Amino acid sequence: MEAPKPKLTWKTAVFPLLGLLGFFIYIYLFKVDILGIFETAKSADPLIYAVAILFGLLEVFFFTVSWKVLTNYLKIKLSIVRAYLYVWYGIYVDTIVPAQSISGEVTRTYLCTRDKCGPFGKVVASLFMHRLLGMALNVVALVAGIVLLNFGGNVNKFVFYTIVAVAAVIVGIISLMFVLSFKQQWTLKIVNFAIHAAHKITFGRVNLTKLTGQAVEVTAHFHDSMKEFRKNPKTIVGSVSLLILSWFFSLSVPYLVFYSLGHPVTWSIIIVTSAIFLAVKAIPIGVPFEVGLPEAVMTTLYISMGVYGPLAATATILVRIITLWFRFFVGFAAQQYLELKLVARPSENVEKTKMFPPT
Repeated sequence: MEAPKPKLTWKTAVFPLLGLLGFFIYIYLFKVDILGIFETAKSADPLIYAVAILFGLLEVFFFTVSWKVLTNYLKIKLSIVRAYLYVWYGIYVDTIVPAQSISGEVTRTYLCTRDKCGPFGKVVASLFMHRLLGMALNVVALVAGIVLLNFGGNVNKFVFYTIVAVAAVIVGIISLMFVLSFKQQWTLKIVNFAIHAAHKITFGRVNLTKLTGQAVEVTAHFHDSMKEFRKNPKTIVGSVSLLILSWFFSLSVPYLVFYSLGHPVTWSIIIVTSAIFLAVKAIPIGVPFEVGLPEAVMTTLYISMGVYGPLAATATILVRIITLWFRFFVGFAAQQYLELKLVARPSENVEKTKMFPPT
């Protein structure tokens, strides 16, 4: 099991700058006053903005505890501190590696396996279920947002059709994931197809017999764990409750940013824009830091729901400072700590087990 390996190259620095440039070109073309953005940013209340940063940390903490509930049930040996560091490590990799839809989970799977926290199949099952619950909450948030907008008589057609499209796609993915969690043979067929494809691509270098045997063992662990989850709904309810708390802190970040600017917006706007934004942000667009598209989407959504241009753009920038750049540096610190701790561990296999060295 190999985790995605971020590489800090000149492209890593250039692409975020190009993304930011593209974002400013976007708001310029839509005649948003760029100077007005900076003037609006100056009016932000630093104390309220500091609370927004704190809420961003709490969001990740309760997200971690929600996952920890699932790992506890499967008897995966993982302390809350280590789980928190793993999640931050995954956020760091998510930021660097342009594959946000899977790289965080892959990273956590790798770290749990590397540190011998539990069987690979059980670790995958805990992350699979956690992602499934998170996606289900995203759909609920979308529906709640459109209901709140309807009550407020403030439904924009563009926003409405976007919500319907995003919700439909997420429901489709959830349905597929749910079916695979029940159908072990279907999962094995998909895994076998992937193994044979890898065998052909590598011109026979992949050991089919060994990998197939491992796939059967991992799939058995995975499906046994999923069956255990279905037998104990209390565990699922506990995890969902903590995810909802994590969502509350997540939604509070943009709400507090607007509040710090002296222009609070309704929760319906926050819920809708956040749910759509999270769905868009999960699309791997192939650019490290994925700067540009998420900002344009968020700004467009705010403007479409009545927030005036400079305020929408300013709030977007201030929110992304917390949810992208601040998280990147905290995640980087977690990565450095874990890798340095691994190097300090007395083991002759350190070089073989390191994910990638601290920089």
